[in-house]
Amino acid sequence: MPEKAKFYHALQAHVAQCDLCHHFCKIRDGRYGFCRTRVNRGGKLFTLNYGHPAAIGTDPVEKKPLYHFLPGSLTFSLGTYGCNFRCDNCQNWEISQKSGHDRQPPFRTAVSVVQDTLARGCPSISFTYNEPTIFAEYALDIMKPARSAGLKNIWVSNGYMSDYCLDTVAPLLDAVNIDLKSMDDAFYRRTCSALQRPVLQNLKRLARSDIHLEITTLLLPGLSDSPEMLRRLADFIAVELGPETPWHLSSFVPWISWKSHDIPATTAEGTETAHAIGKKAGLAYVYDQHHHTSTLCPKCGTTVVERHRYTTIRHDKAGSCPGCGYPIVTQR
Repeated sequence: MPEKAKFYHALQAHVAQCDLCHHFCKIRDGRYGFCRTRVNRGGKLFTLNYGHPAAIGTDPVEKKPLYHFLPGSLTFSLGTYGCNFRCDNCQNWEISQKSGHDRQPPFRTAVSVVQDTLARGCPSISFTYNEPTIFAEYALDIMKPARSAGLKNIWVSNGYMSDYCLDTVAPLLDAVNIDLKSMDDAFYRRTCSALQRPVLQNLKRLARSDIHLEITTLLLPGLSDSPEMLRRLADFIAVELGPETPWHLSSFVPWISWKSHDIPATTAEGTETAHAIGKKAGLAYVYDQHHHTSTLCPKCGTTVVERHRYTTIRHDKAGSCPGCGYPIVTQR
């Protein structure tokens, strides 16, 4: 049986408004929301993916990617079906673009997820693979006992959650990586079927909080890799979020994408250009998946965390640079 949703309010004539994200879907009786995981039944909203993780795994936390939060550790990762974006370039579309009313994986209780995390020796749980906003009720029911058990909670998100959702999740959230896909609203409208402004607003809120924040941008050739746009994006991070906010540059792989097979793969030159733009904007930490993976102290240049693919060698002293003592890692 579907679980009753918590993030909605009733309107007239059995219409329910979902309050999870900035789509604010007004859903008529018998219909589904934009994410296809919320259904209106008799004026009440139900979530179809509660307790049904479609993907579970144990990953290096660097794969989220988080480089300054528990570096070198493993994180228990899970996601469900569905998404509140419709990105043609999605590289995890097998679950993100599947409807919540399709056949669901077996049910798993929140407590069993926490127990599994502890049994695997992971210090954190990551809500990832698809957008955690659309399974917020399930995530919250896991995050509460996880926090009580001494575990850290991580979201990997597109940043489109509503204020109501972020207000509810924030007290239990330790770290987040947000996809900042572009600084152009037209890109968000055309490629993601969403608006850009709510993402920027949420990023500013997160930057002012105690939640550890890192940013990822997928470099889509011809769509989200122009130097002019990337300069604006890097300046936004430096000015609005802080110059020590890590920026991850992700490479596009067309043959695993949902619909963007005609877009070429990100080149090494394109990644180097973006990296140089980030450094020129004053960002202390700009990473990519191949060449710029290690963490260098922004004060003295010492290699603090060395990375070779997903092998991490830490040289820090209690999270600080071994050379000059400058703080580098948020959570050790």
